[in-house]
Amino acid sequence: MSRLQAWAHRYRKRGRYTPVGVAFHWIMAAVVIFQLGTGWWIQRYLVGGEKLAAYALHSEIGLTLLALGLLRLLWRLIVPGPINDADKPGFSSTVAHVTHGVFYALFTLLPVSGWAMWSAIQPAQPLYLAGIIPIPAMPFHDLSRAWQFRVLDWAMDLHVGGVIVLALLVPAHALAAIKHHLVDRDDVFEGMLPELTDHRHHPQGPQHTPPPLADPQPGARG
Repeated sequence: MSRLQAWAHRYRKRGRYTPVGVAFHWIMAAVVIFQLGTGWWIQRYLVGGEKLAAYALHSEIGLTLLALGLLRLLWRLIVPGPINDADKPGFSSTVAHVTHGVFYALFTLLPVSGWAMWSAIQPAQPLYLAGIIPIPAMPFHDLSRAWQFRVLDWAMDLHVGGVIVLALLVPAHALAAIKHHLVDRDDVFEGMLPELTDHRHHPQGPQHTPPPLADPQPGARG
């Protein structure tokens, strides 16, 4: 663990996310955009086997997004993100942290509600995480048909509401990152970009000076 913390410190002290954190961010961003697009496109399918197969794929990718979100949260608990210009005291910093919390909540709500919708349609078939690991349907088969339809309606309402919030947050998050880079000219956006060298810095440097990060104890054991 001490070696991991020392490796991560090389990036954190420069206001950057580790390559693992960067990979999580951009992979999940691509999956989210794909899910928003395919979720909209599925509505154009006629009812039948092709639409059911598309729903199954959409649900399986959603469960993969849930797994990625949990792994990313675990990574952040082990290796906290850097202190950069997004941590300036004030309203913008509060909004940024609330937005990240909402993203994590949606990464849970949307896959779980989608899983519930799939499970409420009987006979429910298992889904496959990453196309490999079978995930059984939620135990709704013992419910009456009336309750299965209620579960389906509730899950659908939650799912649609979450999709609307996510569809608004994604462009808002992207515009905020562009503002940081082009208007504020600080280090927030650059810190999440893949690093080609170990010494790439913003031309003007960070506009916010964070408290110094203490070097990990060389002899500490994880």
